[in-house]
Amino acid sequence: MSRATMTAGAGYSYPLGLFEGYGLELEYMIVDEATLDIRPVADQLFRAAAGQDASWHLPEGEDGLMGWSNELALHVLEFKTTRPTPRLDGMEQRFQQQVCEAEKLLKPLGCRLLPTGMHPWMNPDLETRLWPHENNEIYAAYDRIFGCRGHGWSNLQSSHINLPFANDEEFGRLHAAVRLVLPLLPALAASSPVVDGKWSPVADYRLEAYRTNSKRVPAMAGSLIPEPVFTRGDYEREVLGKLYTAMEGLDPEGVLRHEWANARGCIARFDRGSVEIRLLDSQECPLADMAIVALVGELVRALVEERWLTYKQQRGIATEPLANVLVDTMRYAERARVSERRMLEAMGIKRTMTWASDVWGELLEELMPSHPVWTPALRQMLAAGTLSTRISRLIRRYPTRGELHGVYAELADCLRSGSLFRVR
Repeated sequence: MSRATMTAGAGYSYPLGLFEGYGLELEYMIVDEATLDIRPVADQLFRAAAGQDASWHLPEGEDGLMGWSNELALHVLEFKTTRPTPRLDGMEQRFQQQVCEAEKLLKPLGCRLLPTGMHPWMNPDLETRLWPHENNEIYAAYDRIFGCRGHGWSNLQSSHINLPFANDEEFGRLHAAVRLVLPLLPALAASSPVVDGKWSPVADYRLEAYRTNSKRVPAMAGSLIPEPVFTRGDYEREVLGKLYTAMEGLDPEGVLRHEWANARGCIARFDRGSVEIRLLDSQECPLADMAIVALVGELVRALVEERWLTYKQQRGIATEPLANVLVDTMRYAERARVSERRMLEAMGIKRTMTWASDVWGELLEELMPSHPVWTPALRQMLAAGTLSTRISRLIRRYPTRGELHGVYAELADCLRSGSLFRVR
C-alpha cells in the first residue's frame, strides 16, 4: 500500500542484482506528548513539513535518499529510503535524523513518536481514522472489504526490507532463501506483547493480528510463509492469480488488483525487482532496527550462496513445517524450541532441537562477528531478550494504565535518543 521503495535513483542502473542495494522502511506511531494516546495528525505533520497538503516529504538538506510517507491509519508515519542504498553502515543515523526532525514538527502539536509493533492500549474500533487524502480509494476499498478498524489493520508498525533481484534465476534463489528465514524473525524482532491494555501470552501479537486480518479472503495472506514457487510465471499463477480470482467478487473494479495486495510475510514485487520482507516488528530505535536488518541480510546472503544447503535442497522444503515454526516463534519469540530439522540444517545447525535464541546467537558469530556497530548492539539485544521479552519483564498480566505509561514513555525516550531499551 506504500509507494515503491526500490525506485531508480541517480547513479543506479536497473535492474539491480542480488545484494546490490537495500530498500528500507520504518513505521512509528504519532501519540500525545503527555498521555501517549494515539493522535491522528499525520496530515498535519506533512502540512507542517511541506508547507502544503501532502502525503510525501523529502527533507531539505538531504541527498534525496530519505523520505517520509503516510500509511493507512492517520496516526502512523513511515520513514523510508527513496532509492536503494548499497550499504547499511550509517543508516541508523540517517533514520535517527528523520525521527528528530519529525519530533521537532510534532512538538507544536503536542505530539511525539512512539516505537514498537503495536500501541499498547489503542482501541482500534473507536480510535481508528483512515488516511482521507491521496490514495484514499485504495484505503476505502480495504475498509469496505475487510473493515480496517482492527488491530491487524490500524494498530501495527513494522520494519520492511526490500532485497533486489535482476532476473528469474535471482528471484528464485532469493525467494527460496527468504522463505527459510521468515519463521525465525519473531525470535529476533518481536516487540508487541501488550494489546488492549493487557499483557498477551503471544510475544508478537502484531503478527497474530496481521495473519488473521484478511481471513475473509484467505488467499491474501495464506500462512504468511509463501508457497514454494521460484519463477515469475509460477508466482503470478499460484500466488497472485489465485488472490486476484478470490478478490473478483469483492473488488469488481480491481482497485486492489496489484502485487502489494499480497499480504504474505514476504512478497514479490516484480514491478520494482525486489522481494519485500514484512515480518519484523518495529524496535525501540533505528539502531536496533538496522542491526536486525544487517543480520537478516547476511543470513539471506549465506543461504543464497548455498553455505549450508544447496538451492535445490532449499526449494524442496515445504510450507507447512515452516509455518509451524513461525507460529511458535510468534508466541514464544526467542524462547521457542525449534526442531524442524531441514530448517535447522539450512542454518548450519546440526542439533535436532534448539532454542531460537541460540540459533540467532550462533548465526551472529558465524555471519557478523566483528562489525563495529551492529555486532555489539546485537550481542546486547540477544543477551537481554527480544524487545517483547524486555517489556514483559516490567509489567504484570493486567497492568494499570500508569504502569504501561511508564514503560512506553521510556521506550519513546529511547526512540528520541537512539538508545537501546533495558540492555546491559
